[in-house]
Amino acid sequence: MQQPTFVLVHGAFGNSFAFAPLQAELGLLGHRSVAVDLPGHGFGATYTRAYQAPQDPAGLATAPGAIKGVTLADNAAHLIGVLERAKENGPVILVAHSRGGVTATAAANARPDLIDRIVYVASWCPVELDVNDYYAEPEMASVDLAALGAVVAGDPAELGLLRVNFRTADPAALAGLKAAFLADGTDEEFLTFLNTFQPDENLDVGTSADRAQAATWGRVPKTFVRLADDASLPLAAQDRLIREGDALTPENPYEVRTLSGSHLKWLVDPAPAARVLGELAALTAPSA
Repeated sequence: MQQPTFVLVHGAFGNSFAFAPLQAELGLLGHRSVAVDLPGHGFGATYTRAYQAPQDPAGLATAPGAIKGVTLADNAAHLIGVLERAKENGPVILVAHSRGGVTATAAANARPDLIDRIVYVASWCPVELDVNDYYAEPEMASVDLAALGAVVAGDPAELGLLRVNFRTADPAALAGLKAAFLADGTDEEFLTFLNTFQPDENLDVGTSADRAQAATWGRVPKTFVRLADDASLPLAAQDRLIREGDALTPENPYEVRTLSGSHLKWLVDPAPAARVLGELAALTAPSA
């Protein structure tokens, strides 16, 4: 039996490093996986000297970043290259978290033949609106955008990227970020995860042309893993994305699973998520 390869795609400000505990759990269950660094992430990220301690706020607000100019098309092309290589070894399960779902959706729109199942873990799969427009909708009303805004460094329009000072020592800012991303974690877990984030993210989350397309994306079997206590992509918003996807392709609806926990808890405590993914692998692997 050919076992699937899990291809893991991170969210905003993330990178492959945060998937290490999940990959360990998957490996111990007998599964192979590849964690992707999108362009300008991982070892391709910019950590300006102004970001180091003692910090230089003025320098941090103006220093150039390598991710400037990176587009959703760049992200999708990079991911498709990974999927092509993974597909040579058997079935592929594409797993996307948070903003990574936008890239996964773009890849599935372009090359559904490379994906045997797509799994969104509290992840964006825009159907009716562009991603940014969902933030004005009632389902996102509870999201504390001020928590991220409080640590934005520099003018995104001038920098050509979004820069966040995750190394702030401001107690109020840290409390806001913890509430948004890992309210159910310890302070130590939160600070550890925060130090896996990179300061820069690209600005392109796509347009109407990048929303899920029924003719291509709609052919791929798909699962949505709801995170029940997520404050940054609330359950109501996750459920709306599921409803929109099901309405687009009623003949191929989401298979829906639910995990307890916040936006990042499934990566800090990955055993439950690994078990769910293992069940999906059993559904995806061809019969012997």
